[in-house]
Parts: sequence; C-alpha cells; structure tokens
Amino acid sequence: MNIRNRWIRLCTVLPLVLWASIAGSASGPSYPNKPIRLIVAAPPGGSLDFIARILAQNLGATLGQPLIIDNRGGAGGNIAAELGARAPADGHTLLLVGPSHVINPSLYRKLSYDAVGDFSFITQIASGPYVLVVHPSLPVKTLREFVAFAKSKKEGVTYSSPGNGQAGHLGMELLKTLAGFEAVQVTYKGTGPAVIDLMAGRVDVSLASSSAALPHIRSGKLKVLAVSSLKRSALLPDVPAVAESGFPGYEVMGVYGLLAPAGTPQPIVGRIHDEVSRSLKLAEVKDRLVAGGVDPVGSSPEIFKAYVKTEIAKWAKVVRQSGATAD
Repeated sequence: MNIRNRWIRLCTVLPLVLWASIAGSASGPSYPNKPIRLIVAAPPGGSLDFIARILAQNLGATLGQPLIIDNRGGAGGNIAAELGARAPADGHTLLLVGPSHVINPSLYRKLSYDAVGDFSFITQIASGPYVLVVHPSLPVKTLREFVAFAKSKKEGVTYSSPGNGQAGHLGMELLKTLAGFEAVQVTYKGTGPAVIDLMAGRVDVSLASSSAALPHIRSGKLKVLAVSSLKRSALLPDVPAVAESGFPGYEVMGVYGLLAPAGTPQPIVGRIHDEVSRSLKLAEVKDRLVAGGVDPVGSSPEIFKAYVKTEIAKWAKVVRQSGATAD
C-alpha cells in the first residue's frame, strides 16, 4: 500500500475510532447494573405507596433490575426529598413524590433542598382527586349536611390528616374557611394511619386521597360526601364535587411524580421516562391505577417540571391564606 492510500485509510478510520472511544467512555457501564432504590416520600398504606408498588413491579421488569422500595415518611416528605436530592446522580436512586413536594417550599421557611433545582424531572405518573369521607355513624349524607353538623358542634369537628401542611390538611383548612365551620386537625404520619383512625371512629372526617379511601368506601367502612376535583370523578359518578356543592372553584388534586437527583445523565432520564410511559399504557397497569383512584399521566420531563412550578405557586397562595406553617 503506497503512502497516499495509507493516508486516506488513516483519515477514514481514525475519526471512527475516536468517536467510538468517546461514546464508550461517556456511556460508561450499561444502565442499570444494580438494583434501583425507589425512595417513597410516605409510609406504607397511602396513595404514594400504592403507586410505588405498581411502578416497582413493572419498571423493574422492563429495566432488568429490581426496584427496592424505601418508604421514608415523616417531616412532610422532606426526609425523602433530601435523601433523593443528595443521592448519587447515576439513575440507581429515584424519588417518588406526592403533593407535599409542591407544598413544602412555601410551608417551610427553609428547606435543605431545592424542590426544583436539586432534581432531574422524569415524569408525572398520575393524578387524582381527594375524597371527603366520614365515619358511617356520622348523621350526614351530603357536604351541606356535614357543614350544618359541624357548625352545630360548639368545639367543631375533628379531622385526620397525613401531616401538617399536607394536601389533606390544607384542603380541609380551605374548606372550613369557605364554609365557616370549626375543625380541629389530628395529625398522623401518613394517609394510611389517618384513614385507619377515621374508620375506628376516633375522628369525624378526613380529606383523604382517593386511592387510600376507595377500598373502604366500597366496603362501607367509610361514607363519602364529596370529591375534591372540579368535576365529578368517573370512579364515583354519583358523588358531587365540592365545587358543585356550594363552593365553586374549590379544587385539590394529588400530583404523583418521579424524580432523580439533579445531574442524572439525560440518556438515563430518557430511558426511565420511556419505560414508565410504556408501562402506563399497558391495560393491566392503567386498570390498577384507575381502580385505585388515580389517572395515569406519563408527561414529558419538561411538561412535568413546568407543572410542578405552577403547583408550587398555586399552593403558596393557599398556605398564605391559611396561615399554616411547619416551622
């Protein structure tokens, strides 16, 4: 081979070799190469835990590695959020958040993490309304009857909430302000314990996530008075929305989404997003979520991030109006 041909061959092959070397070093080991930790910002028994178990089963199968659920309730979801924010940004730690993630920035004067800046947004998995439920022994059948009952009680009624500053707390505070009745909050470490004590008759009422309350509504252990979406829910078509019961504009929706630590490589974020979106379209996954009281979403990372920013601004107004604080 003469010098000219050797030079042509070198010019042709060298760029390909360099490109392959760069691409290989950028991608690193195949993902995932070990079990994935799924931090859940709630204890077992609530809507987040319900979604997490469906997600873990299906995402683990498609990624080829198990998703290990790590329930970290308490502190209004802040413990879980800080763990997620400080985890290695390699895609092997994910964070499943609920409404507290968009409420806490205005509820706490100082957080140890940035609810937007410290995370890579993957997708909004689902959304769902809350339900106003009472113990079956309470002598009311509608929201209007409940308001009248609450006003008749000198010291007001008691309501269980999954924690100070949670949607179940602020949603009830907003309702009692609009309706003009007194209600005393009894806080619990998560939705599960809050619903259990309502069923036991230790409190009068709760604004609970639909996924946590639906099984008990169906069994007759809880009585539902209204849903918190602007319109009626397809799961409970005979139950009026709070907004149509004399309180127009009232809306409290659960937002459930998947995050990773900021700096997680975009190819990894993209792959997780694609796998989750694909799972949410499966009939068996969709049916389980809907039966549990939430609607699958599967939005893009960009849309999810923009929605979270909007929700943070929305809840900031509610927190200011209610005067709630967690400090």
